[in-house]
Amino acid sequence: MPKISVEIPKHVLDDLREHVGDDKKFVNTSDAIRTACRKMLDMMDKVDEMHGRKRSKK
Repeated sequence: MPKISVEIPKHVLDDLREHVGDDKKFVNTSDAIRTACRKMLDMMDKVDEMHGRKRSKK
């Protein structure tokens, strides 16, 4: 899996990390960020569909 580097404001990262750890929603920060990206892309696909734009799947 490719690795990327992202700059995130500290307060956003702090908020994100509140949901990471044992007995929490995400096992690690990378998992939380991947999930957020997937959800955002799903939302963007729905908006595109609503506006009659189809995105080609790769």
